[in-house]
Amino acid sequence: MNRLPTTELIFEVTQEVGGGYSAECLTEDIFTQGATWEALRKNAREAVRVYLYDATLPRWIRLRFARDEVLRLA
Repeated sequence: MNRLPTTELIFEVTQEVGGGYSAECLTEDIFTQGATWEALRKNAREAVRVYLYDATLPRWIRLRFARDEVLRLA
């Protein structure tokens, strides 16, 4: 597998309606979930290790929490 080394992978994190979190990498085909924030952090590390098993691992994983909120004006 020929991958260019990267120093950081960025995940967009959303909170699920039924509880827990999901995270999707913006540059690689990596997706993970966790029932708690700590579980998500652990699962993100493991998902990156599994996905890049034969490549150089990034130095950082950034979990960017995305929250959409719709406000009614009228």
